[in-house]
Amino acid sequence: MHTSAMLLLRRCHSLTRFGPLNTQRHQVTPAVVSCAVRLWSSSSEDGGSYQRAHGPSWRHGLAGLLAGTGAVLAYGLHHHKAEQQDSSTVQTIEKTSAFPIISQEEVTTHRSLEHGIWVTFKGGVYDITKFVAMHPGGDKILLAAGGALEPFWALYAVHNQEHVLEMLSEYKVGELSAEDVKKQKAIKTSDPYSTDPERHPALHINNLKPFNAEPPPELLSDSFITPSAIFFKRNHLPVPQVDAASYQLHIEGLPGGVLTLSLEELKTRFPKHTITATLQCAGNRRSEMNKVKQVKGLNWGIAAISNATWGGARLRDVLLAAGYSPDVAQRAFHVQFEGLDKDVTGTTYGASIPLNKAVNEEGDVLLAYEMNGQDIPPDHGYPVRAVVPGTVGARNVKWLGKIIVSAEESSSHWQQNDYKGFSPGTDWDTVDFKSAPAIQELPIQSAITVPTDGAVVDRSSEEVTVKGYAWSGGGREVVRVDVSLDGGKTWQVAQMRSSEKGQAPGPSPPPGRAWAWKLWEVTAPLPAEAQELEIVCKAVDNSYNMQPDTVPPIWNLRGVLSNAWHRVKVEIREDDNEI
Repeated sequence: MHTSAMLLLRRCHSLTRFGPLNTQRHQVTPAVVSCAVRLWSSSSEDGGSYQRAHGPSWRHGLAGLLAGTGAVLAYGLHHHKAEQQDSSTVQTIEKTSAFPIISQEEVTTHRSLEHGIWVTFKGGVYDITKFVAMHPGGDKILLAAGGALEPFWALYAVHNQEHVLEMLSEYKVGELSAEDVKKQKAIKTSDPYSTDPERHPALHINNLKPFNAEPPPELLSDSFITPSAIFFKRNHLPVPQVDAASYQLHIEGLPGGVLTLSLEELKTRFPKHTITATLQCAGNRRSEMNKVKQVKGLNWGIAAISNATWGGARLRDVLLAAGYSPDVAQRAFHVQFEGLDKDVTGTTYGASIPLNKAVNEEGDVLLAYEMNGQDIPPDHGYPVRAVVPGTVGARNVKWLGKIIVSAEESSSHWQQNDYKGFSPGTDWDTVDFKSAPAIQELPIQSAITVPTDGAVVDRSSEEVTVKGYAWSGGGREVVRVDVSLDGGKTWQVAQMRSSEKGQAPGPSPPPGRAWAWKLWEVTAPLPAEAQELEIVCKAVDNSYNMQPDTVPPIWNLRGVLSNAWHRVKVEIREDDNEI
């Protein structure tokens, strides 16, 4: 199971991936649970799913838990293996357990704080009344009250592991009767991710359910237009199955009332507009922040960014058809998007953008139904998604079902309690998400895709070629990329391109509408005496915004907005003169 990285408070340091876990069976104390609750208190990302690959460890904790019932109960036990399987567990428990046998009928009577909150899991009965008060998911956990946790944990697959029983032991009060266990097993819980599309095997998976992956960096810089198959995938919930023939998009909040459009109407009533735009996840390059201090979120490398050509109707045109007029701007300041992807409670993914971006003729916001000249693939929002160029990926809502013109920002968790930046001194005890604005435009960014960190270059080659990408949010054009082979002591300017290699560059974008990245390259001689190179890149945009030189001053507890100079170390292998 690939799950997330978590920031652990100092008082929990003995449980982090930096410290050994006791491999003996143990009881989880309320102090540990309380600590875990505070750590989880702003789940999302990276929306609701803080999960990451690369082996079992504490970074597997609390993934995908925006509304995950029993979220913190699963926290941090991914080092452990179950000692028994489902069926043998239940049989053994009834023979040897000192806990009383409790019927499902009795469990069902405990569905409120007044009468206690009981749940069942793998044949055990647990009284989580005291835990509910600490649970950051609020009343979402009450949805499982008096029943089984399995249907809820199926959505957030980090929970669906045998050793969760060990975590629950602190709250165990009994065993479910054998008859009721059989009844539960007769009800098959479907995997909400079972209909997810197939993905390209080259992708580096940061989390499996929901699926989050990035291409190998060296593939990323091969093409100015990223093939859809290797375009980075950032899902917060299961990919919805949408029937294009019955699809409807609802536009609300305007004087004309509710406008409902089918996919065919969206394609035929409005002129098709095409743009090339880069999308970047707010957590791109989070792994570099994790090296400074652990953060909460998927452990993205440098490839949570991609570039595509999008086709669809302008949002501006659709809003005008729905009754938008300039006087609306006197009362409404935001356009909210709601996706068709849902969690187990029916809560949809949502976000919003400023109204002036949505209606600006030069904003180029699309209701896109094409990606790279074809129907948008399921992972990228089929049949319609919002494409908000120059804006963080989180606002480019996929599987778009509803648009609301509103005086308020989206109330979505991902708008209000995630995707925000904070001071390096802010921790999970002091963070106030209401104190920071939601990320919209992203800062200047660049990274080295070739060579990769730890690569080896033969001295006989006499030179090294360095490649990468550069992009800035808000339509600001990248005007220069500086590259250093000696850690930043000396610099040279890279050559940039804004088209496929070998093709003539397209016209320069209008000011403020540079939505696409630039790929860059520099070839330089190997320094005569060097045995190792520290290659560094930094970009500059047309507002003369520059990347900061180090990560610590921009570190934040969610690991977003990571855009320090990118550095890779390369070994120079001397010639082998032996015959």
